[in-house]
Amino acid sequence: MARDTDCKRASRLTRQRVRWAWIFLMPMLMVLALVAGWPLIKTIAYGFTDASLIDPESANFIGLDNFTYLLQDSYWWSSVWNTVVFAVVSVSLETVLGLIIALTLHAHFPGRGGLRAAILIPWAIPTVVSAQMWNWMYNDVFGVLNHVFLLLGLIDDPVAWTASPDTALLSIIIVDVWKTTPFMALLLLAGLQMLPQECYESARIDGVHPIKVFFRITLPLLKPTLMVAIIFRLLDALRVFDLVYVMSGNNHNTMSMSVYARQQLIDFGGLGFGSAASTLIFLIIALFTIMYLSVARVGRES
Repeated sequence: MARDTDCKRASRLTRQRVRWAWIFLMPMLMVLALVAGWPLIKTIAYGFTDASLIDPESANFIGLDNFTYLLQDSYWWSSVWNTVVFAVVSVSLETVLGLIIALTLHAHFPGRGGLRAAILIPWAIPTVVSAQMWNWMYNDVFGVLNHVFLLLGLIDDPVAWTASPDTALLSIIIVDVWKTTPFMALLLLAGLQMLPQECYESARIDGVHPIKVFFRITLPLLKPTLMVAIIFRLLDALRVFDLVYVMSGNNHNTMSMSVYARQQLIDFGGLGFGSAASTLIFLIIALFTIMYLSVARVGRES
């Protein structure tokens, strides 16, 4: 009888906590719906019209025509491919390098605090400033990279890194890795500091090799933090705009989906067509997120 009373009391307390949680979340959800939900709905609605940026009120409903033409546009598929390559390569490199840096900074050595602060400098620099700085470094006439590579004999002639179809996307990926790896390292370092030390003490007493400790203890325990860091960076990379636009403009060899949507919307004034492209970007990012979370859930359950 006492057990039933305790269960009922616990159940009532749980319901109260859930109710108060929703009450506290409601103002934030209302603001989020106003700031993000309403523009999203308007963008999707414009995607089914022939709205012009000059006179958006004179829009006519045209159904799926914008989406049909968009899926037949080779430049759109080129931007999708560029974005996927950029996201996969940059996030993979940032994860590996970020993990190495986090493991290094997690160790105890003199000057660790100063090094932790210094490594965040690339991430703290605004993206537009970083992109322009690297544009000067990549310049084929007076760029420092060409000067160094010529002195080392790695190249015979100066290379227009951000203009050449062979090197433009790679150049942008390198800048993104340089800038965002500290962010990954910071997240993973926070995860490392929360790991239980008892497992490492037991492994040290048993004489387990450090490599085995990493793969059998550190990596499995760090998996939730890795998942969060990767999904954050993947979502950010799939909607990349400023870095690509500042470094290469509307170059079709590097154009991302967001740059493509901006070109259609602003340069060409096609509010309806640009909104259709933005809607597809939203759907692609949502699809990537669902796929990633599904794979992560399957891996966690297995």
